[in-house]
Amino acid sequence: ISLYGSFYEAHAMKIIITKNYEEMSERAAEIMLGVVKQNPKAVLGLATGTTPLGLYAKMIADHKENGTDYSQIRTVNLDEYKGLPKTHEQSYAYFMKKNLFDGLGIIPEQTNIENGAARDAEAECARYDALLEELPRDIQLLGLGSNGHIAFNEPGTPFGSGTHVVELAESTVKDNARLFKDISEVPQKAFTMGIRQIMQAKKILILASGESKSDAVYKMVKGEITEKVPASVLLLHPDCILIADESATRKLKANQSRQDSFVGRVVCDKKDTITV
Repeated sequence: ISLYGSFYEAHAMKIIITKNYEEMSERAAEIMLGVVKQNPKAVLGLATGTTPLGLYAKMIADHKENGTDYSQIRTVNLDEYKGLPKTHEQSYAYFMKKNLFDGLGIIPEQTNIENGAARDAEAECARYDALLEELPRDIQLLGLGSNGHIAFNEPGTPFGSGTHVVELAESTVKDNARLFKDISEVPQKAFTMGIRQIMQAKKILILASGESKSDAVYKMVKGEITEKVPASVLLLHPDCILIADESATRKLKANQSRQDSFVGRVVCDKKDTITV
């Protein structure tokens, strides 16, 4: 499959299945901290939402207890609500400052996110595209939407997409409504890093927790590689790790049989319950 000049073929996705959200966060922290400690100047691609909160809390705890150094680390975020300034309590810029950057001592100049308040959306997308070319990510963290979206790349987004403004799907608006006082306050549009740029990261770490993600996990791992399920493109990445708890993998495990494994595309951690 070609993504705007880059050619990909199916690789093995490593799946780590954990008992619960807490263990998922612990395993994710091990991987993220491994990247930071191996390369103190690493570029971290980061995500927002409730799924990575446990991971971020463990990164902060490690920083305080072990002094892991973030003074030269740079970060790039996936997305931002269109229309919200960075000072808005529900903006992703505010979220990252509150839930990670302040705790790690990462200064604003080392962080990057789309400007949700930009008046010229096209120019802002071009600016972020150029920035991403300058900052190749050593690891890209992703959450998994209940409809299979990654970042805010909703079903139907071309695999070759760059930074763009997206009209959020109704399911995504409903998923995010829990963070607002009322669903009417949830922005209907957002800036998002494109799928092509997500795939450019050296390593990808995707997290999934809870029963509501079970169908998306199943379609990503066992379904067709299709733009209808944006996360399915990750099967084409050479170094992608899925960490999911038992609830999120319930449908995946229920539909596995000896005759119907993962066609050699998925390799599981030795501690996990699924085998190929």
